[in-house]
Amino acid sequence: MASRSDPYGVKSFNKQVATNVYEQVHHVSRDKRGQVMGTRGGFRGCTVWFTGLSGAGKTTISFALEEYLCHRGIPSYSLDGDNLRKGLNKNLGFTQEDREENIRRVSEVSKLFADGGVVCLTSFISPYAKDRDQARKVHEDNGLKFFEIYVDTSLDVCESRDVKGLYKKARAGLIKGFTGIDSKYEAPERPDLVIHGGKDGIDICVQDVVKLLQAHEIIPQSAVESVKELFVPADKVEIARQEAEALPCLNITKLDTQWLQVLSEGWASPLNGFMREEEFLQCQHFGCLLDVSTDTTSINGTVNALRRKVQNIRKSARCGFT
Repeated sequence: MASRSDPYGVKSFNKQVATNVYEQVHHVSRDKRGQVMGTRGGFRGCTVWFTGLSGAGKTTISFALEEYLCHRGIPSYSLDGDNLRKGLNKNLGFTQEDREENIRRVSEVSKLFADGGVVCLTSFISPYAKDRDQARKVHEDNGLKFFEIYVDTSLDVCESRDVKGLYKKARAGLIKGFTGIDSKYEAPERPDLVIHGGKDGIDICVQDVVKLLQAHEIIPQSAVESVKELFVPADKVEIARQEAEALPCLNITKLDTQWLQVLSEGWASPLNGFMREEEFLQCQHFGCLLDVSTDTTSINGTVNALRRKVQNIRKSARCGFT
């Protein structure tokens, strides 16, 4: 029941009011959804939660990441704060109670997206730490991964952007309770990733998140546009040398040595070495490499990365660098 102190009946939304309600178990497993959704096998459902001040770049990064993942066959969807307030949450204002309910609803919706095998990207100021912690709990209690991404952009930078003109209105007293002006923002103490939206470009921010998701096996190595060099790390050279000395020897020509150099510098990415028969046949018949996990790996991203590497080498040559 709504009241003057609680005009939307928000406080009651956090309680289970309906009776005789029982959770229903889906017939389709997450593994099965992962097999049929997108062009990359495997369940990848999770929620990436972007938090930060208004104007920090949350939505810009989220939309760019959504485009990046979808173009690589990974189903993803961005939930934007303004968009949800025009629909599902249009009956909520900006009081503390309303903001809590706003995030509670988003948490539940994003959980459903993640459970459906989608990489759900949420961009909400979500100023209160306890609300973000509850969003994480909702996911982890259901066996779903949740990543809190703090878009750390200073108030000065956010206010200088002021794309929507909200800071100007807040400074003029036309908007009350505006986060960062007359309402506090509780920055995450232990986020999964910090993005410097006022310093780094969009591409760098997107790649930072992609690498985080790759490290947690949400997306495959091939989705990261980078050239994979095969040089032995400096701290493991001695171990590799000892291992090599124990192996059978094979005499190779100067040309063979040059091909080894080509491989080591990553020019054959995403290959991890010389192409084997199975990989050759995959390229012949499918035009791509297939991982052992049946993950379809497009080589377009690698080709683009190699092109950039060539451009950088040519640029360095023109500048007199070696």
